Amino acid sequence: MTNARRTTTHRRRSPRRIARKPLAGSLAVAALLGGAWYATAATSSGDSGGSTAAKTSPSASASTSASASSEAAADGSTSASGTATASASAKTTPKAVAKTSTAAKAATGTLTPISTTVALAAKFPYLTAGYNNTREWTRTTTAVAPNGTLRVAWPAADGVHVTPLNAAGLRSGADTIVKGAKEVGGLVAHNDGFALLTRVTDTNKWKETAAAIVRYTGAKQTFRTKLTGTASNDTSPGLDGQLTWNGSKYGAYFVVHGAGGFADGHFGDKLTYISAKGAKLSGGWSWGCSHNEGIALHAETSGAFTSLCFDDWRSGLFVSTGIGAPDVAPVVQREQCWAGYCGGTFPSRTGDLVKSASGRYATAFASRGAASAKKNSADSSGRGWTVTPKTSTHQVAVAFMANRNSGPGKAIYLTSTAGTENVNVHVAPYGKDRLLVSWESLKGAKCNAGTCTGTFTGTHLRLIDWNGKVQGADKVVSARISGDIAVLKNGTLTWAYAPVTPTYASPLNGASPTTTSLRIARLTP
Repeated sequence: MTNARRTTTHRRRSPRRIARKPLAGSLAVAALLGGAWYATAATSSGDSGGSTAAKTSPSASASTSASASSEAAADGSTSASGTATASASAKTTPKAVAKTSTAAKAATGTLTPISTTVALAAKFPYLTAGYNNTREWTRTTTAVAPNGTLRVAWPAADGVHVTPLNAAGLRSGADTIVKGAKEVGGLVAHNDGFALLTRVTDTNKWKETAAAIVRYTGAKQTFRTKLTGTASNDTSPGLDGQLTWNGSKYGAYFVVHGAGGFADGHFGDKLTYISAKGAKLSGGWSWGCSHNEGIALHAETSGAFTSLCFDDWRSGLFVSTGIGAPDVAPVVQREQCWAGYCGGTFPSRTGDLVKSASGRYATAFASRGAASAKKNSADSSGRGWTVTPKTSTHQVAVAFMANRNSGPGKAIYLTSTAGTENVNVHVAPYGKDRLLVSWESLKGAKCNAGTCTGTFTGTHLRLIDWNGKVQGADKVVSARISGDIAVLKNGTLTWAYAPVTPTYASPLNGASPTTTSLRIARLTP
């Protein structure tokens, strides 16, 4: 952290998100918490339980409101059937699939996503208030199963919905509703169901939720394993998380809030491994990066899963693979990592980490850079850093790592326009040897305490190679990227988004607007 470790006085909240801006605190507390960086394995047993999933009738799943249809039409993207109506796309027919295949071929290599429309059985609040009530996309997660089918997770008032889709992006059945679930923290699709990282009710001193993995086989819940609780002195009021699967175990990486013990009242992060049957495994850590503002996790066939974190105490983006970000963690980029200032931020922008065939890694993030970076002399622990940003607005940066334990070379910047804010940065593999980097731009940005308002000017797509060399001009598209991107076996990228045009002219005050449809975008290299 740029000053001392923070105390419980940080527990100021925005209406929808926890404000995590650093406050001055006791240096004695900072020294005490220093040992937490050398993380311990989280191996305690967790609670498990079960409840039946609420069922959605086919008619309810196919229904949509007139307002949602008008939102879809206003978005301007093209559905596979040539219309913006949800009722048509909710049905899987050979003709619809054929049209999707033809459209996909026509769009191949053009950086022009095509989309289908899926009607929702409940209202989806598609915006979340971030730090300073900044407008953030409510996270959706799209995941592909080994057999090529898709599932999309999205939150609603009655829980988290998981919508089944076929490979063409068309609904293939009724939603599974995970009752009591509060957030989409990550999703793994299996041939017979899914696993969801989410938050559930809990009993603790802060009256906050617990992190949990919920597994469904078909329409039946097969396990629900809590990952925080009284025994481990932690809660998870906001996951900002990732869930990955290597074929035999899950890795869940998420934010935790100390609820007793050495970390009482402070925020860190936690990496937990879970077996296919929901049992906690050895490895990971119980307390890692401070106030992690952006989490990236990549499953590996053996050893620790590769992970990155944005750390506010040491101010920057770090490789945390297997070590929970102690002082020896390789530095990806020094940043002023207070909440709102740093490049990871909140759920809709959770980190992406792409692995090449040769074992290299790439990550992309919004960066203000560092005009200067030095140890904070006021921090007696020696771990705190002070970083002065180089730019007033965020620019799009890409960093490469030679392997899962190494620090990268100098970050490569893809944007540099003064006065333009760039948000919602993502990176995904594009074919065998290229990367797709996406972001949203805001011109005329006015910034305060690290967050900016401005006029939305589009969703940008840009191709680069694995050395960061640009492979053509930006493509500005009408599709949005508001969560995790799934990669099909043929390399097609697919994701879900709300069919609305963004506005970043003012903060989000009050409840989120809602939609009753989602677009399922597809982009084939």
